[in-house]
Amino acid sequence: MSLALRHNVCATDTEDGMVLLDEVTGRYWQLNGTAALILRALLGGAAPPDTAGRLREAYPHLTVERSRSDTAAFIDSLVEARLVVPT
Repeated sequence: MSLALRHNVCATDTEDGMVLLDEVTGRYWQLNGTAALILRALLGGAAPPDTAGRLREAYPHLTVERSRSDTAAFIDSLVEARLVVPT
């Protein structure tokens, strides 16, 4: 599954993460560095298992199960907030 930002959502990198803005509703989400890492990987075309692997590279203390569940939970949050669409 590849993801893209919805057409009305823009992303801006910050010093320690990323901010997403829904230009229609005016709502914004501030992502920490970990969430930004996951989102960048997904937007770059990485599949969720590959994204979880990148998360483990950045945080070697994470178990495979934890990195996969955290990645899946974050994807669910992005979809629920209507910030991304599958491509």
